[in-house]
Amino acid sequence: MSWGTELWDQYDNLSIHTNKGIEVLDKYANFLRDRVAIETEYAGKLRRLVKNYQPKRKEEEDNEFTSRQAFRNLLKEVGDLAGQREVVSETLQQQIIQSVALLSKTLREDRKKCLTDGTVLQQCLSAQLSSLERAKRNYDKAYRDSDKAVENYKKADMDLNLSRAEVERYKNIMTSKNQQSDDAKNEYANQLQKTNNLQQHHYSMLLPAVFNRLQELDEKRTLGIREFIIGAADVESSVAPIIARCMEGIVKAGESINEKEDSLKVIERYQSGFTPPTDIPFEDLSKMDLSNVSNYSHSTIKGTISVRRKGVRNNILQSIFGSNKNSLTADGQKEDFSDLPPNQQRKKLVAKIAELQQRVDQETNTRDGLMKMKIVYEANSSLGNPMTVEGQLNESEHELEKLKRDLKKFQDILDKANQLQVANNSPQSHRNQLQNGHRTSRHSNGSASADDHHDADDQPDDAGSLSRSDSEDNVAQIQNGHNNNNNGSSASPESGLGTSHTSLPGSGQGSANENAIGEETCYETEVELLQPLGTCRALYPFEASSEGSIPMSEGEELQVIENDQGDGWTRVRRANNSNGWDEGFVPTSYIECTLFA
Repeated sequence: MSWGTELWDQYDNLSIHTNKGIEVLDKYANFLRDRVAIETEYAGKLRRLVKNYQPKRKEEEDNEFTSRQAFRNLLKEVGDLAGQREVVSETLQQQIIQSVALLSKTLREDRKKCLTDGTVLQQCLSAQLSSLERAKRNYDKAYRDSDKAVENYKKADMDLNLSRAEVERYKNIMTSKNQQSDDAKNEYANQLQKTNNLQQHHYSMLLPAVFNRLQELDEKRTLGIREFIIGAADVESSVAPIIARCMEGIVKAGESINEKEDSLKVIERYQSGFTPPTDIPFEDLSKMDLSNVSNYSHSTIKGTISVRRKGVRNNILQSIFGSNKNSLTADGQKEDFSDLPPNQQRKKLVAKIAELQQRVDQETNTRDGLMKMKIVYEANSSLGNPMTVEGQLNESEHELEKLKRDLKKFQDILDKANQLQVANNSPQSHRNQLQNGHRTSRHSNGSASADDHHDADDQPDDAGSLSRSDSEDNVAQIQNGHNNNNNGSSASPESGLGTSHTSLPGSGQGSANENAIGEETCYETEVELLQPLGTCRALYPFEASSEGSIPMSEGEELQVIENDQGDGWTRVRRANNSNGWDEGFVPTSYIECTLFA
C-alpha cells in the first residue's frame, strides 16, 4: 500500500506528518548531544577525582601497604573507566550525531522539493478547473441569450404590425446568438475534457508520485532512527567488556588487601631494634658506703668524659663547615641516617647502597662505551676525533670514582651499624647495662644515658646526643669552680681541642671543694690520652682557618688519633712547646698516613 493511492486527497496532512517526523529526528539528535555532554562531563569529573586522590610524593613510602596498593589500583581502574566513557562520547559524536544531522538535512531538502512539486501540480489543476468554470459560465450566458433571441424572433414574426425588415433583423440576431451559444458550448465541452484528463492524470500519476516520494522519505527517516538507536547501543556494548574488566580489576584490587601482611610491614617499618628497658633496681642509699659512692662518681665522670669525646668529631666538623645542613638529605634526614632507630637506619642504608650500586653499574657501562668509542676513533680517524671523547671519558672516570667512594662510605656505615646491633644484643651488653646496680635507659630519640658508656668508651653514640646525669653536673661544678689554671681557655675535655690536660682540675690541686667532701673521698678523674693509631707526614702546608682544625707545615710529622670516617678529615695530634699536646683535624688529602699494625 502506498500513500499515493490510499492518501490521494491528504496532501496537507502528509505535509504536516513528514514535518513532525523530521522534528522527531532532530529531537533525537539533541538527545544524543546532551548525552555526549553528560558522558564528557562524567569522564572529566572521574579523571579529576582520580587526580585529586592520587598519592602525594610525600606519601609514596606508604605504597608498600596492600591497602594503599589496592587503592592505587582502584584509581587506575576508575581512570580506565573514565577513558571508556570518553570513547563512548567521542564515538557517539563522530558516528551517530553527525549521521543524524546529515540525514535530517537531506530529508528536509527532499521534503521541500517534494512539496514544491506537489504545489505546482495543485496549481496546474486549479488553473484548469478555473478555465472550466469560466467556459461553463460563458456557455450558460450564451445559451440564455440564444433562447431569448429565438423567443423575440417568434414574437416579431407573429406581429403583423412589424415590417418585413424588422422581422428580418430579429431573425439575424437569433441566428447570431445561436451561433455564439454553439461556440460557447463547444468551448465548455473542450475545457471539460481537458479538465477531466488533467484531473485523472493528476490523481492517478502526478500527485501519487509526489506522495510516494514523501513516503520514501518518511520511511528513510524511520529506518534511520532505528539504526541510530541500535548503533548507539552498539557503541555502549563495545566498551562493556573493557568496563567489565575494569570492574574485575577493582574486585581483584580489593581481594589483594592482606591485613596480616600490612601489619608485618608496619612492624618492619617502625621497629626500632631497641630492647625494652629492664626493671629499675631499688637503690638503698642507707646501705651504700662512702667508698662505693667514690668509685661510682669516678667511673661516671670518666665515662661521661669518654662519651662526650664521641660527639667531638661532629661538633668540630660542624664548626669547620659552619653548619650541618649539608649533611642532610632532601627529606631532612642525616646523610648517614644516624638520626633513625637502628633497624630503620640499616633499612635506609641498604636502599642507599642499592641505589649507589645501580648508579655505579650505569656509570661503568657509560665509561666502557666511551672507551670503545675512543678505540674505534683511534683506529679509524674518519669516524671521529678521539679527543672529543677524552673529556667525556675523564668526566665519567671522576664521576665513577666519586660514586665508588660514596658506596664504600655507606657500606662501612652499614657494617658499623650491624656490628653495633650485634653488640647491643649480646649477653655482655646486658651485663654491662646492670653493672654497679645502675640501669641503662634508652630514650625515644635513640640517645643513651651516660651510664651506657661506663665500660664501653669505644661504643659510638646512636644519635649523637646524651642525657645528662647527676655525675655530669658534678663534673661541671668541679670544672667551673676549680679550673683556675685554664685562664678561660676553650680547651676543655668536651671540646677535645687545644692543650689536653692529664687530669681534671682539682684532681691534684688540693681544692677547697675536695677538702669539703673529705680527705678519704678521692675522685680519680684522670683523662687518659687517646692512643695513636699511627703517624702521618704533611704533604702540603695547611693553614687552619676554622675552629677545630690545626695548621701544619710541609713535611711535618704528626700522630694519627682518629681515622677519616668518610668526611675527608683526619684527627691528628702533636706536642707543643708547653709540654702538652695540640689536637685537631686536617684534610686527609694533605697527609700521608702510616698506621700501626
